[in-house]
Amino acid sequence: MRLKLVPSETNWDFFRLSGVALGGSAIAVVASIVLFFVVGLNFGIDFRGGTTIRTEAHSAVDVGAYREALQGLDLGDISITEVFDPTFDADEHVTLVNVQAQDGQESVSADTIAAIEAALQEVDPTITFPSVESVGPTVSGELVQTAIIAVALAIGAVLIYIWLRFEWQFSLGAVAALIHDVTLTIGIFCLLQIRFDLAIIAALLTIVGYSLNDTVIVFDRVRENLRKYKKKPLKEVLNLSINDTLSRTMMTSVTTLIALIALFVLGGDVIRGFVFAMIWGIVVGTYSSVFVASSILLRLGVKRDWTKTDGGAGGTQFANIDA
Repeated sequence: MRLKLVPSETNWDFFRLSGVALGGSAIAVVASIVLFFVVGLNFGIDFRGGTTIRTEAHSAVDVGAYREALQGLDLGDISITEVFDPTFDADEHVTLVNVQAQDGQESVSADTIAAIEAALQEVDPTITFPSVESVGPTVSGELVQTAIIAVALAIGAVLIYIWLRFEWQFSLGAVAALIHDVTLTIGIFCLLQIRFDLAIIAALLTIVGYSLNDTVIVFDRVRENLRKYKKKPLKEVLNLSINDTLSRTMMTSVTTLIALIALFVLGGDVIRGFVFAMIWGIVVGTYSSVFVASSILLRLGVKRDWTKTDGGAGGTQFANIDA
């Protein structure tokens, strides 16, 4: 007996309320943009600047005890990361303590660093502090610019790839879905004020790849069905293609979500923001692949003469480029 998330054969009309779906998505995107400019992101140390203190101890690191010892200092955003390296000795335990820059200061003051060191030495008297490094506003500003460029280049590369692989209408539909996913992810981080750092940028780029994968699978089936049903209206072809790939889409999304939910519950505070971004991205990515990208393709229209020129050819002069 096999588990089925959806019936083997479905004939659901995904475009019956496509206007409502697109309208709701447009409102959500606008709301996310408003939240970004009005509320703003809760930037982490990577983007706001701060100080990193490297610690070494002979006994095993208890991150929870370190965090509890520093809570009373009222330093704002603090992250504690244990460093693992095969070159370390058995009794060499290293952590990185990141403290956000205090208001009006380039970095954490010497008195604050001394207070942090004293608090940690109460937890473990053997602890030492071999280095202290600061991240100023200039470096953090460069990281913001680099992050924006990375996301923009990823979306631009997708635009070109889909254009070459299919047609420009497919490309615009796919890119609209990606912009929708990234914008809504940024919006939910503004709304919930979850810490936004470089790990979240990695999550955004992963979401771009995941959402694109779903969209390309649907579009590839659309191209096959356009060849097969040359006289069938485009709306029916799109509906048929989404129904054909629905079982695969749901199975992939649900199994990925199971692993991510386990990480969210059991993974601890360090990766919780990253995992939350992934969970949210998979949900909105699956939605956009079905309702946003395909709806835009329906409104733009697409050519119907997908004549095969060779055994594996697609419908354009670039269709012989392998994925």
